[in-house]
Parts: sequence; structure tokens; C-alpha cells
Amino acid sequence: MSITAADVKKLRDMTGAGMMDAKKALSENAGDFDKAVKYLREKGLADSKKRADKEANQGTIGDYIHYQQDRAVAGVLVEIACETDFVAKSEEFKNVAKQVAMHIAALKPEYLNIEDVPKTRIEEEKDIIKNQSINEGKPQEVVDKIVDGKIKSFYKDYVLNEQTFCNPDFYEGKVVTMIEELSGKLGEKIYIKQFSRIEVGS
Repeated sequence: MSITAADVKKLRDMTGAGMMDAKKALSENAGDFDKAVKYLREKGLADSKKRADKEANQGTIGDYIHYQQDRAVAGVLVEIACETDFVAKSEEFKNVAKQVAMHIAALKPEYLNIEDVPKTRIEEEKDIIKNQSINEGKPQEVVDKIVDGKIKSFYKDYVLNEQTFCNPDFYEGKVVTMIEELSGKLGEKIYIKQFSRIEVGS
């Protein structure tokens, strides 16, 4: 089939690959963009990390409403950002957004990234853990290790990107890793931009 200059540009924008590499990838995969992206990644010619400075001003909103006894009791909106509307409109991208919204509803994260957790919150947690350890008679030399370990657990409990994805049938691993793998697969800068969760009585 004929590979147009527009096709080559589109693949280059998706992957950051060179012009000749992008053209060859499309030619060898009959113009199939998904297969061409995979081809470039396998050749080490596409790297989502090279796109770190690209603008991700497209995306979609994942939503989920949790019902209990025929009434809505919790709702989630989450924005997943990407670079192009081509990816934003894809079923895989929209499905991941939906899955992330369901995860947020279930695991109730309070923050998106570790950097978003107020330092005062972390210091407060450290003081509580330290005092608990001392009151339990833990040796002073291991108290700091206990504090470090429990702070890591705190992040896994309350920070969305550090949480283990709640549905292992869909993905096994951390939320941030799932998004990074999606970014590599689709050849664009993709990340969770923001989220909001509300619940009756909270």
C-alpha cells in the first residue's frame, strides 16, 4: 500500500522516531500504526521518555459512579492526558481511564503523586510511627528503619500513582507503571493529570 508523508509524520509524532525509520516501519507493517509502533519499540527506535518535553494537551475524562441499594453513593472523575486526539479517542486509552476511575473509587487515594503530600502530613506520620515504636519497646537503632518502611506503606495506601492497581485481571502492578506502559505502547506522553472523588457522608 502507498505510505503518505502525512502517515510518516503522524508516526513520527507518535513515537519520536526518525523519518526513514518511521517510513520503513509503516511499509513493513502494511500501514498498520499499532504494528508500526510495536516494530519501532522492538528496534529501540521509539522511546516515550524522549517525549518528556512534549505537550500533552489532549486526553479524556474517566468517570465512575458507585451504586449501593439503587442509589449513587460515590463518584469519581479522573483526567488522563495525552498528546493527540488520535490516542485520546482510542478505545484502549478510554478504557484505561475508566479503569483508573474505578480504582480511585475503590482504593480512595488522597494524593496523585508523592510530591503532592504536604510535608506536615509526613512529619506527623513519622512522629506517630516513631512514638508507637518506642512505646512498643523497639530498640532505638531500628526505629528509623521502621519509620522509613511505614512511610513507604503510607505512600502505597494514599498516593494514587504508588498504589497497586486494584484489579489484577486488568493489570498487575502499580498504577504509575500501568500508565508508563500505556505511554510506551501508544508512543505518546501519557499521564494522570488530576482526579476528584466524592462520597456520600464523607
